[in-house]
Amino acid sequence: METAFTPGASLIGGALIGLSAVLLMLVRGRIMGATGILTGALLPAGYDDWIWRALLLMGMFCGPWVYFAVTGSLPAIDVPISGGLLLLGGFLVGVGVTLGGGCTSGHGVCGIARLSHRSLAATATFMLTTGLAVYVMRHVLGV
Repeated sequence: METAFTPGASLIGGALIGLSAVLLMLVRGRIMGATGILTGALLPAGYDDWIWRALLLMGMFCGPWVYFAVTGSLPAIDVPISGGLLLLGGFLVGVGVTLGGGCTSGHGVCGIARLSHRSLAATATFMLTTGLAVYVMRHVLGV
């Protein structure tokens, strides 16, 4: 498996995520953790809380369609695993988010920016575990 190296697109995407997180904190006083936003949209505290979450999620969903409108093609997404493994992975991510008190975006983008020790530990754990998983998958299992 080859991993695409896209520093320009990655830099632009990271800057947009950071800008979005800052704007959400300035406008709503809320942290932009995707899982917390989704949970709040599914189990809202009230309409005012629900509407901004629903709009943000709609923006995430519409992103590829904006890309299509600009470029004339959808982004290429290649998921080289079965649907069952994809569901299992989603379930495990949900368990991890619950146990870790947040998701990678909440801890990595917003928590570290707020100098949260818990987020720093969580992000270090995410990164080390991911590096180890990639190493095992590619170099030990040869997948």
